[in-house]
Formats: sequence, C-alpha cells, structure tokens
Amino acid sequence: MKFIDEVTLFATSGHGGAGCVAFRHEKFIEFGGPSGGDGGKGGDVVFEAATGISTLLELRHRPHQKAENGHNGMGKNRHGAGGKDLLIKVPVGTVIKDAETGDVLADLTENGQKVILLKGGRGGQGNARFATATNKAPKFAQPGEEHEECKIRLELKLMADVGLLGLPNAGKSSLISKVSAARPKIADYPFTTMVPSLGVVPYKDYRSFVMADIPGIIEGAHDGAGLGHRFLKHLERSGILLHLVDISWMPERDPLAEYESINKELALFSPELAAKKQIVVITKIDLSQTKAELPAIKAWFEGNGISVFPISSATGEGVDSLLDEIARRLWGSPDEVW
Repeated sequence: MKFIDEVTLFATSGHGGAGCVAFRHEKFIEFGGPSGGDGGKGGDVVFEAATGISTLLELRHRPHQKAENGHNGMGKNRHGAGGKDLLIKVPVGTVIKDAETGDVLADLTENGQKVILLKGGRGGQGNARFATATNKAPKFAQPGEEHEECKIRLELKLMADVGLLGLPNAGKSSLISKVSAARPKIADYPFTTMVPSLGVVPYKDYRSFVMADIPGIIEGAHDGAGLGHRFLKHLERSGILLHLVDISWMPERDPLAEYESINKELALFSPELAAKKQIVVITKIDLSQTKAELPAIKAWFEGNGISVFPISSATGEGVDSLLDEIARRLWGSPDEVW
C-alpha cells in the first residue's frame, strides 16, 4: 500500500431541510388549519481515528466530502428525515488543519477518538409552528439552515515512542528490522528508505514499545536537499530520539560534523523537536574501520556529556544494552521492568 501522509479535502456538511407550508383539507373537518412539518437537520462531517488504517491514500482519491442534506418537511405535520452524518476514518495520529490559515482544528491521537468538524444545518420549521390566536393560518415557513464548508488539510504524524534519526545509510532500517518485525528495504545506497515505517519492539515482562524509522536527513534538508524536511514531522510525537552515527566512512567524512549538521536541521525545522532527548548510537561496530575509530569518537561524545551506545545490527552486539536504556527512559530502570 502506498504511504500517503498529507492530503487536502473540501468538506461540506448537509444543508438543513426546508419547512413546509401546508393546510389540512379533510372531509368533515371544518377548520383544517396549518399542517406543514419541519425540515430535517443536515448531516455532520465527523472524523474518527482508527488503528486499522495506516495511510491517507483512500482520501487522496476522494477530495470532495459531503454529508447528506436534511429532507424537506411535508404536509399532515410530517417532518423531514435528518441527513446522514458523513463519518471519515483516518489513521491514529492525524492532525486536521484549516488549509487556508494553517490553524489546527483537531488532533486525533487515540483509537476511536471522534470530532465533529462541520455541523449540519438545522431544519426549518413548518407553518404549523407559527399558528397563533391572531394568525391561525400562517402562509410561511422557515428555510433550512445553510451548511458549513471548509478546505482542510490532513497531516499524518506517526505515533511512536522512539524515533530513529540519522544520515542515509546510517543503519536505521537495519536496527528496526533487527529489533522488530518491520521489514523496510535495506541496501548499500543512499535513501533506501523512501517512506516512514513503524515497528513494535518486544521487551521484557511482555512489554513493548513502538519505533519509527524515517528517511535519512542530510545537510541542507531545510532547503529541499535530499528528501527535505517532509518526514521530520513523524518524529514530533516520539518521546525519545535515537541518533544513529556511522563512523565507518572515516577519514573520508567527519561524523561529528555530520552529527551537528543534523541537529541543526532539527532546529531549523522545529525547536521543540531539537529539544527532545537523544540517545547517540554508533552503528556497524562489527566493521574493522568502525572498531578502529570508536575510542576517539566515543571520547569526544563523552567529553561533551553525551552517552554513546555502540551496536551492530548485523551481529546483535550492544543491542540489548541499547534496549535497556530505552526501557529505562520510558518506564524506569530495567529491574523495574522485570
């Protein structure tokens, strides 16, 4: 299934049904009087978050969404039926924004959470409602209330406890495939990961947490370099960021400069995202070049007060220690998790 995380919709609620002007004309009834019924209420536009949906793909092909209009009132005091509500199901983590102003209208973060985005118009009252002692035969009724409409933008932000951050080919996909059932594409060329993916990581005592992998970020992403900043929004809900650093390219590239450039890109995208706590992970320690450079790199990070977790997704070395640290930050010490 194609991953679509942004879509624009034109949503319209239902118009209220018009009230009816009618009079009773029945045999043996001398004074029939007004008998126009009320119009029905227009349908609402309702959004609901559902865990069984992972993309906004279906809505991309249906950009115009309209609830049913209320039915008009009828004679003999018969009221018009209300229009059916339009229920639109979206993935958990969907943010609904006004497409014109950018204002957040709703943020659906829980399964089953509903929001009435647009209310249907009220039905108009029939002429039977307006009969009085001085006006026993009113010849007017109310029209139905107008519908509401809005151009909205849906943005999906993945719901994850841990987000993976790093340059292309830093080992993000290898790690998430090692610790979860997620199977992203893994290859030895940049931008192997083109769309975000989620994996559920099992831990001790039957606990688990959700990990998100996004395409790699490079310097200049804020200007559109690489895949740009588009997928960084999927890390905004993560409580912890794992910043993966690949030092196997040394001395051809400077991993410390790359580490700082990615943090700069985070700050340019969102100061709140840049302020999130990070765990620095040195990957590919099964490679001889990484082993040779690791002591100096580790000393630099620790000299700046940053703990480092060397791992190898290929052999599993260091992965358990990393998971213990994630669990400690999420729930407390590893002993408490048992």
